[in-house]
Amino acid sequence: MMKTTGNMISLDFTAEELTQFDEALKTLEQILAGKTANLSLDERKQFGRIAEQNKLFVNKAKDYMEEYPQYVPPFLDKAEFDKDFMARSIIEKRLIRLDGLTEQLSDTKILLDNDNYNNALTFYRNIRFLSREDVPGTTNIAKDLSQFFPRARKKDNSETENTAE
Repeated sequence: MMKTTGNMISLDFTAEELTQFDEALKTLEQILAGKTANLSLDERKQFGRIAEQNKLFVNKAKDYMEEYPQYVPPFLDKAEFDKDFMARSIIEKRLIRLDGLTEQLSDTKILLDNDNYNNALTFYRNIRFLSREDVPGTTNIAKDLSQFFPRARKKDNSETENTAE
């Protein structure tokens, strides 16, 4: 299990690595330009995704179309079906790889966010302490940062919500 205090992760990228990363993304964007769709929310709901069972159905139907071409209706554009089938297969394989990379980047960002937030809290607590000790120049900083921790007051008691205490 990961530790929940202290520095969770430490990493940095060289300028060369960032350039390579951005160039790789740019290359992907250029390859995909004009070839991909961008559905609206309603269109996504309308079309959705086909479930695994339906993928098996499509695969089986394709096998039968290949084995029994005489049964493919003349109004079904088999060449377009094959083209769509191949493109879907190509995209699906790459999506699996991209999903893995996206998950790694997302998880790493979560850890970095956690490190940044905890360090910012430590700084804030120290500034509050210094401000209470009347260290010159700390009061305005403490006041400015305190806006992120509003206190909820109740008539009977004074509980705090979202405090850094």
